[in-house]
Amino acid sequence: MARQQGGMVLHFIAWLTGVLVSLAVGFGMVDGVLSIRWIPNVVTVIVGWVVVVTTLVSLVLAIIRK
Repeated sequence: MARQQGGMVLHFIAWLTGVLVSLAVGFGMVDGVLSIRWIPNVVTVIVGWVVVVTTLVSLVLAIIRK
């Protein structure tokens, strides 16, 4: 039982880390801090917003699922 709970905690930490990294990258692209060489900034900003929105949607769906 303890091993299963430990696995659940580790899984949650990994999931939460993924959400935070996705949001950090997305907002970095939106703010113009992160850029992709040879791709116009407007495209990078749009892709950044896509990353932020899809991350937040998946976060809400995960909370609803639980």
